[in-house]
Formats: sequence, C-alpha cells, structure tokens
Amino acid sequence: MCYNKALYMKNNFFSLKTLIIASFLILTSCIKENIDPVTGKKIEPWEPNSDARARKYADENPIFIIGGKDKKNAPSETEFNTSNILWRATLKSLDFLPLQNTDYSGGIIVYDWYSQTNNPGEQIKISVQFLSNELRSDSIKVTAHKKICETADRCSNSTLDQNFANSVKDSIIISARTIKIEEAKKDKK
Repeated sequence: MCYNKALYMKNNFFSLKTLIIASFLILTSCIKENIDPVTGKKIEPWEPNSDARARKYADENPIFIIGGKDKKNAPSETEFNTSNILWRATLKSLDFLPLQNTDYSGGIIVYDWYSQTNNPGEQIKISVQFLSNELRSDSIKVTAHKKICETADRCSNSTLDQNFANSVKDSIIISARTIKIEEAKKDKK
C-alpha cells in the first residue's frame, strides 16, 4: 500500500477549507439578518451612547410607573431614589445593618450578614424589594435569612419565618409614615 503525502495533504486542506467557508457563510447569514443563532431573536444594533441605551431599557422595562408612559406623567430619573419614602425609611430603619448592594433602578436593597457581638455564631441577612412607590404594606417585600455556624467552615443557612420578615416590614412602614408626617409639617410652614 503506497502512501501519497501530497494527496493526503491536499484532501485535508480541501476539507478544512470547506469547513471554514461553511462556518463563515452561516455566521454572516445570521449577522446580515440580525438574528441570534442561539435564541432566534432579532439582534438590535449596539447603541454606543450609554444614556440612550439606559433610556431605551427603562422605557422597555418599566419598574415603577407613577403616571402614564407619556413624558408629562413619567417619573424623573432620580425620583425613585430621592423621593421614595419607603426607600429612605428602609435605610433609616435598618441603618445598623451593613449594606451589601443597592439598586435604585431595580428597587432592591440587600444587607450583608450581621451578628450581634454576644452571639457571633448566628447571623442574619435581610433583603428588601420595592414593588411600588406607594406607602402601603404590599409595596415592599422583605426576605430574611439566618446562618448558624458551629465552626468557621461548618455553617447552615435557612430562611427565617415570615413573622420576622413582617416585623421588619412593619418597622419600615412605621418609619415611612413618620417621615411622611414630618415632611407634611415642613410643607405647611
């Protein structure tokens, strides 16, 4: 059996060349049509202006709608974080907890693990999600977790009962009402 190296190289080069051309054609056909080959959804051209991208995302994914979608009734970009009484009341009520993450546009505050000095093996973690700008008890959702550590590398996590979360929510609502009353008194002067 005779082995022809030149013929073997020519056939493999032809196969590799065919594979590259086919891959290129498939990819360019998806790009020309602006269709994601994985999801099949239309790909929007990338907007280089970050403010325009943020405005488009906010328009397409409203989280807190106070009025209609028209510009007259739409909330300003800073309205949620500066005038939302629930947001300020949460920060005021839980100011002893270390903040881990806050997201104004997403409407969530996540606090880091906290333990009292007399019991360092037991820690709690609270997150508050804002569902509406209105001062109502169903406008926020509080989730609380508890971590108990026997040793530094042996811990167990669990969700705290709803009674604890409701007591945190009640303290936030009471604080928000107090802030609202104080602001109303200032406005009357």
